[in-house]
Amino acid sequence: MPTTLSFTPNLARHLDCPGAAVEGSTLREVLESYFESNPRMRGYVLDDQGAVRKHVAIFLNQAPIGDRIGLSDSVADGDAVFVAQALSGG
Repeated sequence: MPTTLSFTPNLARHLDCPGAAVEGSTLREVLESYFESNPRMRGYVLDDQGAVRKHVAIFLNQAPIGDRIGLSDSVADGDAVFVAQALSGG
């Protein structure tokens, strides 16, 4: 059973980002697998160094990921990855 990758509906206002079932044993592998079929999403989620952009939050099984730079969090079959636009303000 592959990993389920989904995106907050807010991101659909900027780019077409349908959810997908993807393979990978790390978060980086899961995202790279998705970016193969949707390369425009890469620039929205990752910066030019390959780290998660400051305005993006990624959750693995409803918990924030631990490694926003290397994306080395382990992902198992059946896990769920959710990408959201981080909110800030004051």
